[in-house]
Amino acid sequence: MVNLVAAQRPLLHALMKMAGVVPYSVDIEPGTTMNFWVPVETLSKPKKTQPPKPPQKPTKPVVVLVHGFAAEGIVTWQFQVGALSKRYSVYVPDLLFFGDSITDKSDRSPTFQAECLAAGLRKLGVDKCTVVGFSYGGMVAFKLAELWPELVEAMVVSGSILAMTDSISGETLQRLGFGSSSELLLPTSVKGLKALLSVAAHKKLWFPDRLHKDFLQVMFNNRKDRAELLEGLVMSNKDSTVPKFPQKIHLLWGLNDQIFNVELARKLQEDLGDNATFQSIPKSGHLVHLERPCVYNRCLKQFLATLHSNAQDK
Repeated sequence: MVNLVAAQRPLLHALMKMAGVVPYSVDIEPGTTMNFWVPVETLSKPKKTQPPKPPQKPTKPVVVLVHGFAAEGIVTWQFQVGALSKRYSVYVPDLLFFGDSITDKSDRSPTFQAECLAAGLRKLGVDKCTVVGFSYGGMVAFKLAELWPELVEAMVVSGSILAMTDSISGETLQRLGFGSSSELLLPTSVKGLKALLSVAAHKKLWFPDRLHKDFLQVMFNNRKDRAELLEGLVMSNKDSTVPKFPQKIHLLWGLNDQIFNVELARKLQEDLGDNATFQSIPKSGHLVHLERPCVYNRCLKQFLATLHSNAQDK
């Protein structure tokens, strides 16, 4: 029987190519490869007798879209790529163990994800960028901005926090009624996937069970490695510190986010200090960029426009 989710992939890939991005594999180091969707204009067609040329530097301001835990890059950001690609050079990575990105290293920390992401972006010719991070991708983006401030000039973060401390993890799971992060984020059944969607979305989403089963088969591979990513995510409260970020950071939130609620977002804004701004989008939950993409894109573009108008004024 045809997997309906897998069958839609060629269509999504075609739409991404129409929006101006194509897949490109980057060897980070021996044993580690990351897949990126990159602006097509940065790639040149090699002649048959010549080896392929490395990607060219982007000619427009760069926006890097970093996905969350339940789906790979272009599935997460399918409504944002086309909205941004005319004015910006858009890069959409698949983090390790998502999409075709893989490593034989044992490190499962957000820091290692950020290291590989930074190395990949540099190999793609990216010197400066604004990073947009959702959920798990937001934690990776924070680490990227902390360790490479010369690379990350600004951030937009949705439904995320600086780091998953044991107290936040415990409180969130208890409030949502899940026994572990894996139970929430790595469902093994239609019932489990429905439970995840019920807390991630503001409005109840209905899909036939067949579609849920197909989604589980396609989007939740590399389960062992992803479970280790979740284990590597949680840190002790006593080890948690708030870095001093020089970048402007815009927190763009679903007003009804049940996983990382608005109270956590406001506390995050307070911790980050004067460089952080907060904006909420009503009638949306954790999946704000998918539930209300038009509003989300408008807010995102407004923030990006202020960055580049400020740069032109200097």
